[in-house]
Amino acid sequence: MQLTHYLVLSALLFGIGAYAVITRRNAIAILMGVELMLNAGNLNFLAFWRFLHPGSMEPQVFVLVGLTVAAADAAVGLAVVLNVYRSFGTIEAQRVDTLKG
Repeated sequence: MQLTHYLVLSALLFGIGAYAVITRRNAIAILMGVELMLNAGNLNFLAFWRFLHPGSMEPQVFVLVGLTVAAADAAVGLAVVLNVYRSFGTIEAQRVDTLKG
């Protein structure tokens, strides 16, 4: 497989994630879209590492840090969604407008 195959797959993943963030009302679906976009970025990073500098290990470490940040983002986001559900009884992002300052 060539680099363009990985880049096209990454662009598709990013596009699906961006579509989910823009069009979904459910907060959990929005978080899933953000995770897809982060994974698309990690896929890009690994694809360029494989084709440009396959001997170095630094990009793999950066991707592991990126996956750790994505997992922490999901955990914090899910905690926020649970607290919003507990307070408002819904997780629809547009119905929770009383959070605006």
